[in-house]
Amino acid sequence: MKQLGFIGAGNMGEALIRGLLERKVFKAADIIAADPEPKRRRKLARALGVETTTENREVLADAAAIVLAVKPQIIDGVLEEIRSALDQSASPDGDRSGLANRGAKTKLKPGRLFISIAAGITLDHLERRLGPRARVVRVMPNAPAMVGRGMTAVVRGSRASKADETLTLRIFGAVGHTVALKEEAALDAVTALSGSGPAYVYLFAKALADAAASEGIEPRLALRMTLQTLAGAIVMMENSGLSPDELIRMVASPGGTTEAALRKFAEAGFAAGVAEAVRAAAARSRELGAIS
Repeated sequence: MKQLGFIGAGNMGEALIRGLLERKVFKAADIIAADPEPKRRRKLARALGVETTTENREVLADAAAIVLAVKPQIIDGVLEEIRSALDQSASPDGDRSGLANRGAKTKLKPGRLFISIAAGITLDHLERRLGPRARVVRVMPNAPAMVGRGMTAVVRGSRASKADETLTLRIFGAVGHTVALKEEAALDAVTALSGSGPAYVYLFAKALADAAASEGIEPRLALRMTLQTLAGAIVMMENSGLSPDELIRMVASPGGTTEAALRKFAEAGFAAGVAEAVRAAAARSRELGAIS
């Protein structure tokens, strides 16, 4: 039996599989992935050596834990298929579809662990549709996971165990940093911070590079200098032991250029604008959760 299965193997699924293999958390032989796209399956099989399939039910039959790496817009169809396979397997005659266990009559193991990365889809929604014995962990990763620098928050459902949480943290630790949350409601703030946050950084970087280009720096050079400035500032924040306010004071000499720039940020309401943006993202996350 495979240790881990993926239903959906798009960019995030591929990044997770790659990270797990590179960090030797699992071997290629431990993983199976289902995806409807032939090119995606061929890429995973050739580049990463994992088994692939078109059938979600093969993943159900073969994997001890399953990552639901599909978009929120289509997850209900996937959940219905999973529930149908589990219900058929639990019936006295077992699953006669020939898919539940590669044509064998062996029933699917009950109480399977499902790890969902579908944004906005609540634990209650997942648990109700997967049935009374499914163990569910909900995860909020972010885009930098695709380059191994992700920030992922994890919250376990009512039937998931501490061991399930630990396994999930181990899986997503292969593509960056992880944190376990006790309350699912905190995922709305996480979504607004780390989930949407990369776009805020890209927006700031673009604005900074565009402004520098308007002052005479060649655009591509302005972007390169912007990225290095941001990268260096992040490392300094991580390693200096100083607070953001202390670091600002270190750079902003009284009466100097930085102070003049910071004054303009304050006049434009920069901090208030960031706060409003984060609140808007968190509110939208709550709305999407209510819809699910």
